[in-house]
Amino acid sequence: MGTDIMGRQGTARISCDALQLLLEQVFRNAGASWRVAQVLAANCVACERDGSKSHGVFRIPGYLSSIGSQWVDATAEPRIEQVGTTFLRVDAANGFAQPALAAASPILVEMARQHGVALLAIRNSHHFSSLWPDVEPFARDGLLALGMVNSFACTIGFDGKSAVFGTNPLAFAAPREGGDPIVADLSTSAIANGDVQIAARQGSSIEEKVGVDRLGRPTIDPNAILDGGALLTFGGYKGSAVSMMIELFVAALSGGRFSFEVDWSGHPGAQTPLTGQVVILIDPDHGRAPSFARRAEILTRKLYSSGVSRLPGDRRMRQRQRSLSEGIELDRTEMEYLTRMAAKTGSETLSA
Repeated sequence: MGTDIMGRQGTARISCDALQLLLEQVFRNAGASWRVAQVLAANCVACERDGSKSHGVFRIPGYLSSIGSQWVDATAEPRIEQVGTTFLRVDAANGFAQPALAAASPILVEMARQHGVALLAIRNSHHFSSLWPDVEPFARDGLLALGMVNSFACTIGFDGKSAVFGTNPLAFAAPREGGDPIVADLSTSAIANGDVQIAARQGSSIEEKVGVDRLGRPTIDPNAILDGGALLTFGGYKGSAVSMMIELFVAALSGGRFSFEVDWSGHPGAQTPLTGQVVILIDPDHGRAPSFARRAEILTRKLYSSGVSRLPGDRRMRQRQRSLSEGIELDRTEMEYLTRMAAKTGSETLSA
């Protein structure tokens, strides 16, 4: 399984490669195909490596619970449908979104190279992670990328009384000359649902004006939000409009489900929302001499000179370098859990 390096008391360090192998075995034991296990493991490692604790190893029990409840098919083979010169649809066949994206990406990139733009709409898919790992690779290949997903209903539209939207994240990635891509990833809810779950697990409160309890009263108690309450959108009606746009682009366009249509009541333990995903690629220098990455670098330098302390993705990149050189730090209980899940047979994992 690879070697782990013990860190501070109560923590352990493990290399990215070793964590990849460990998570692959965890997913395999849960019943995932090799391809699905590899893609999901790589996604979780990327999140953990870059400091996105709410979307890395923290998500593994949710993945396993969803697989074990038969809510999601961890062996699904996505079906790619080319419906236009620059338009792909993919039926993820009730599988995870990341393997569907991986299967479609080579075709999507070729479309963008040939025509300047390409759009991918994935339906019947489960997305349970951050979005930036989906879009960053395209920017490293010189493309401008925009990605979005919807989720399960946990967020109230502006001035609403009940949850209709998901957290509905949006991410973009842009190449820049001489540096890492500019990569931004944000939920349209005022706070990510994963961060609320982590706060609840740690027994801490959350900031004000991001959520309400089941009676619609403002609360800083994460448990009150999770127990029948709801999140608010960022920026009031502005965030609500962006969240609505994502529902239309992702669910209505892809043929997937709106967040409020997700019903996992028949699958106890299900946690991965069965919705959709859209990715838009643009070749920014199509038909002209290369200039986009240079222009992007001019903008970033201007922002730094204006006093901006960091740009989207800067903190992730710094954490990435630390993780690659020092290993990924996990709680010892997390390491023990992963080791236990990797050692179990499939039937033992599904019943855990």
